[in-house]
Amino acid sequence: MPQTLLQYGSSRSLVGGEMKVTQLYCVRHLPTVTCSLVAVALLAIGANAALDLHASEAAKVVSAPERTGALQLALIIGNGNYPDAAEPLNQPINDAGGLASAMRRHGFDVDMVEDASKADMARAVERLKSRIIPGSVVMLFFGGYGVQSRHETYMIPTDAVIWKEGDVRHEGMSVETVLHAVKERGARATLAVIDASRRNPYERRFRSYSHGLAPVNAPSNALIISSNTPGKVADDAEGEHSVLVTELLNELHAPVNAEGAFNKTRVAVFRASNGTQMPSVSSSLAEDVRFSPGNDPDLTTASITPTE
Repeated sequence: MPQTLLQYGSSRSLVGGEMKVTQLYCVRHLPTVTCSLVAVALLAIGANAALDLHASEAAKVVSAPERTGALQLALIIGNGNYPDAAEPLNQPINDAGGLASAMRRHGFDVDMVEDASKADMARAVERLKSRIIPGSVVMLFFGGYGVQSRHETYMIPTDAVIWKEGDVRHEGMSVETVLHAVKERGARATLAVIDASRRNPYERRFRSYSHGLAPVNAPSNALIISSNTPGKVADDAEGEHSVLVTELLNELHAPVNAEGAFNKTRVAVFRASNGTQMPSVSSSLAEDVRFSPGNDPDLTTASITPTE
């Protein structure tokens, strides 16, 4: 009998010991298990957030080519829905779509973005830079609000929060910075159409304010047209497209080089606006850049030849 009790006691002690060991194991490893569960949950949340971000970005990018180098590239940005504006701008979106179609017909790979936030614009510029190869012809179009600060023009994204002049430099994207970055990546020639000389909703917030856009300090071998003379604004007229883009689309079909097309556009806008709007054209081109007709399969790229 004592032996039986001893065996029972030993078994009970063994079971109790196993229970204590199991409890100790659980206590020691519970934080690890909990952390693992939390990590799995966070990964799931992160995946969903990434999907949401991707969907949001996809909604901004109307069309983007694959990430391969190309000899003709166009980044086209049309911003119309600014929360600080009394009403949306309809023409920049239409202008972006019309110009994108025209540039595709001339053999350009087009990345088109609508109602771009600051992050959207930054991503679009990075996509453009990543696809430039030596000898590329690059075109930049921006339609929306532009503001000058310290003699430099800034393209304003739709989510900009601007209350003082310093905010322009922080919230906006410098035209000159983008053009010089394109040049540094090896572009042979750069074209820019800046349709942003509008009276913007931020001007009354500044104690000292400069109307219109500033002259662009372009890199070498660049051609730039802006919608009005530096320092002057242009009101949007009636129509699907702005006056600048309307006339530019007409001139792109003419058998002239890019500089000729921009100069003809400048004169056409002046006439169409009854002398109230005179676009500014600046050129440092050392090449003869021509838009080739898209209906000729043997001339589907822009030709570049040195000027005499």
